[in-house]
Amino acid sequence: MRCRFFICDVFTQTRFGGNQLAVLPAADELTAEQMQSVAREFNFSESTFVSPSTDRLSRKVRIFTPTSEIPFAGHPNIGTAFVLANDGAFGDIGDGLTVRFEEGAGPVPIAVKRDPSGQIYTELTAPEPLTLGATVDAGQLAAILSLKVDEVVTSTHLPQVASVGLPFLIVEVASHDALKRARVDAAKLERLRDAASVADVHVYCRSSDEFDLRTRMFAPLAGIPEDPATGSANCALVALLTECDLRYTSGGAWRIAQGVEMGRPSILHARTRREDSVVTTSIGGHSVLVAEGSIEVD
Repeated sequence: MRCRFFICDVFTQTRFGGNQLAVLPAADELTAEQMQSVAREFNFSESTFVSPSTDRLSRKVRIFTPTSEIPFAGHPNIGTAFVLANDGAFGDIGDGLTVRFEEGAGPVPIAVKRDPSGQIYTELTAPEPLTLGATVDAGQLAAILSLKVDEVVTSTHLPQVASVGLPFLIVEVASHDALKRARVDAAKLERLRDAASVADVHVYCRSSDEFDLRTRMFAPLAGIPEDPATGSANCALVALLTECDLRYTSGGAWRIAQGVEMGRPSILHARTRREDSVVTTSIGGHSVLVAEGSIEVD
């Protein structure tokens, strides 16, 4: 079976930056096993497989890493919406429209519009409210990240598992220098996973330059030593800040840099809104098409 595919870079306006994504826009005849084989062949952090849904502005989307299917992720939604819109699947974008992707974590609404320069910009709203999980000792995290214990900041929140559809262990460090020096000890991370069921570590520092936050996401136990742009992790991060940081009790907006240390700089725009006790989290960015073609699937 021959399947059409697109490759795009997500959360960037420059080719060969951002986070790579493979999108198969007509994958309804593929089995889950075939999807997994294709995702392993592309070997990006995620690949997406699109099937028809109930109407022109809805799709079923399945997301696979090289090793497993996951219920939700950020850059796959941003990039898939971009690819479909760029290919004309939603018709004329006009003044903007909202599409819906049906995924394992639930329906994901994505706003699609053109920016003032005419480029397509997409923004998702996370499918779940913030949920908090286990906290982890700062000393243990410092050892995992090859940092000194006083470089792990705990004044706003302890290192903690947070999710708006996919869980991450969120860790604040004291400086950009500490962020740049972070190196994950996979053996120590594996022991933490066995004890606390945590495998993906999202590390951030506050920034006072053109960005509000700088981040890195490590998932070596999932076959991803480092991810250049992680929308789901940054959604969880800003939701956690809205929950814990008194400056953002009603919500906030953040410009986030990720992927710089691995040579694939990414720019993510996140925002939250709190109504009563519910925090709504959104993240958006640009994407750029890199390649298209077809792949033979047995």
